Parts: sequence; structure tokens; C-alpha cells
Amino acid sequence: MTSIFVDGAAGTTGLQIRERLAGRRDVDVIALPEEQRKDAAARRDALNAADIVVLCLPDDAAREAVALIDNDTTRVIDASTAHRVAPGWIYGFPEVSGRDAVAGAMRVSNPGCYSTGFIALVAPLVKAGLIPADAALTCNAVSGYSGGGKSMIAEFEDGPAPTAWRSYALKLNHKHVPEMRERSGLSVSPIFAPSVANLFSGMIVEVPLHLSALTARPTAAALREALADFYRESPIVSVVMNYDEGTLAIERLAGTDRLELFVFGNEADGQVRLVAALDNLGKGAAGAAVQSLNLMAGLAETEGLRL
Repeated sequence: MTSIFVDGAAGTTGLQIRERLAGRRDVDVIALPEEQRKDAAARRDALNAADIVVLCLPDDAAREAVALIDNDTTRVIDASTAHRVAPGWIYGFPEVSGRDAVAGAMRVSNPGCYSTGFIALVAPLVKAGLIPADAALTCNAVSGYSGGGKSMIAEFEDGPAPTAWRSYALKLNHKHVPEMRERSGLSVSPIFAPSVANLFSGMIVEVPLHLSALTARPTAAALREALADFYRESPIVSVVMNYDEGTLAIERLAGTDRLELFVFGNEADGQVRLVAALDNLGKGAAGAAVQSLNLMAGLAETEGLRL
């Protein structure tokens, strides 16, 4: 049986991962008593005793945790930003990076939530030659406030009533941009405009396209079919082929580990909106980590997921 240690299990993502592992008989979860949770020696022992470690820590603390592992058998899934474009780390998006690559990896970097939606939409289309690698793309996205961790959750739930919606990262330097660019196969960083809404979880990520700006001049139908073909075998990612409603709610996949992709087009004006719906805590965080963990442990990738 595979032993698992979640370092940072008291944080938002860590708690969500522990919930998905609770009650499972195919993994053994190593848990430290509360009084030892921040004890360096106890953590070092747990990190080295586990078959797979999941790091739910700030970037610097994640790097320090990796350095505490002094054997060549413990495998790591890092949910921080620290290793998402680092050499030697496999990106934990099995549908894009390859299930075999994730299953055999010693070091896996868990994708960012916004990045998951963007990469899911763009990477297959760049690979298919329908979006050029040097395309100047824009990404608009909105997330539930749980994506900001404990401090933002407290701000929205415990403080004075906050605004219903706000944009941020106005300096155009959001930490997800490097992985969005590299893991999509782009040579130009996208303009990324994230925002947060006054609800706990849920996410919409959108990439608008002028088809005339794309060398291949694809149709909306061609883009949709390319995405559907790319994810045809996935039990987690799906392309919605016939969506006739006039709106798309941010809560659509809240509470699940699924990811849905949409292609909306206006052929007359040559415009397309690529849209991803997911839960920022699901496929955007804890669900993705558990999916990679399952593959690394030789288990069915959907074990413990909320589908």
C-alpha cells in the first residue's frame, strides 16, 4: 500500500486533498499530531517515510521541504508555484503532459487553477497548429475566493462585506503566467486578467480569439473538434459540443473535480470565445493533485475524485 504524507494539511488545498483520501483503503495517510505539525524533526521523518509527499506550502517552504528529503525513493507532488517551470519536474496535468510521464515521475508540480483552464484550452490547439506559438493571446478569468487561501477566505467571510467582484494582478505579473506560456507551447506571454468573485469556489477561464489573426484561419467547429479529439479518452476533461444556453455560471462545476471546455463562435464576424469551467479547488488544485497521486501509485486516476 502506498504511504502518503500531506505537508501543509491544515491549509485549504491540504484539507481538500485529505478529504479525497479519507476512508480510502488503497493508500495509507501519514498524519502528524497537531503539536508536531510544525516540528522540523517530525516533518523530516514523515517526508522521508512516505512513498509520496504532497506539499501544500508557500513556495519557499516547499523548496525547503524538498531539501529535507534525503532518500532517492520518496516522490513529490508540489502544489506551490515553486517548481511549475523548473527543470526535472513533470507538470501534473496528465491529459497534457502524458499519463505515463506523470505516473513515472519522481517530482511533479501541480498546476495553478487559472493555468489549468488556459492550458487545457490552448495547448492542444497550439500542438495541432490551429493557434500559432507566437500568438498574442488574452486570458480573462474569475475565481471563487477560496483560491486566495485562508487570508482571502477570512477577508470575505469574517470581515466587512467585501465587493461582489474585483479584478487584480493589474501589474501584469501574475505568478501563473510563466507556466501558462511554457506549458501551452507559446513563445509569447498571454495578457492575463484575473478576478475574484464573492463566492467560495468555482472558476471560469476564457481566451477570446479573432480567427483572422490565426495563420490557419480555423473555424469554431474545427477548434471544438480538435479539443474534443484531444480529450476524447479523458474521464475528467470533456468538451461540451451542444450548449445552447445564453449564460455560463461560475458555479457550474463547483464541488467537482471535472473540467468542461466550450467553444463559442460568431462565424460572420470571425470571433471565438474559448471557455473552461472548473472548480478552483478541484481540477484546479486538490483534485489535480489526487489525480496525479493515483497515477503515481499505480491506481485508477479517478479514485477519490468527485466526478
